[in-house]
Amino acid sequence: MVALAFIGVVILIAIFAPLIVKAFGLPDPNFQNDDALNDFGSPVGPSGTHPFGVDDRGRDVLARVLYGARVSMLVAVVATAITMLVGTLLGLLAGFYRGKIDAFLSRITELTLAFPTILLGIGLSISCADGCKIGPGSVSFTLQPGLWVVVIVISLTSWPYVARLVRGQVLSLREKEFVDAARSLGASDRRIIFREILPNLTAPLIVYATVLIPQNILAEAALSFLGVGVDPSTPSWGAMISDAIKIFDTAWWFMLFPGIALLLAVLAFNIVGDGLQDAINPRTGRSSR
Repeated sequence: MVALAFIGVVILIAIFAPLIVKAFGLPDPNFQNDDALNDFGSPVGPSGTHPFGVDDRGRDVLARVLYGARVSMLVAVVATAITMLVGTLLGLLAGFYRGKIDAFLSRITELTLAFPTILLGIGLSISCADGCKIGPGSVSFTLQPGLWVVVIVISLTSWPYVARLVRGQVLSLREKEFVDAARSLGASDRRIIFREILPNLTAPLIVYATVLIPQNILAEAALSFLGVGVDPSTPSWGAMISDAIKIFDTAWWFMLFPGIALLLAVLAFNIVGDGLQDAINPRTGRSSR
């Protein structure tokens, strides 16, 4: 419950970051204040004016940490939603129809699993540095390196795990009596899949989503750390940690605070995922009683 409350606080910070920054009298996260640096042009540590100190460009670290929550939560939620949608749909089709459809989708799943997230992100960012035109004619759009490249890369490499989980569950559920009863009453395949089988997958999907969110947060941080994530002007915990590498020995606060924020956010989602798994799993519930 403490972890869930912390996640709620992080989400509120992500939504109201501009208002929080103004309420605390902090500068804009991209405002470079040379007066905040010392006489040698080096960053200054935590103080009354800058509680988390400033970076090597005189930008307020606290403001950037608060804004960094927006990037992490947005990437985590959007990428997880796309991953769950694609993985659940393909897993339902593969597990229910089996045969050639299952074999075809399983081979696509295995092929997708061969693509490493980091290398795919680096490749897309380099190849689309000047923009990549995707789609035919009037429905085409230009893909630029940044937030949506991160979302696409994470979604493309994460859905196979969801598809495998759903497929295994559906292979078992399709043999249950309630499916035979629905089929004997003349229910269509679509009705059986979405009205009979899918509701029975809600619990494991919710649990897996809570586990997938922290993985996506770390993936975004890793891509930003390597410089192929969000735009450099957009505050991101991973990008801040990357920028702090060259000065962390003298400006420890620059790496410490975004690192703590990343650690606590990932830890909170993992704890909530474990708690949901214990609460939803009937065997765990009986054993605890």
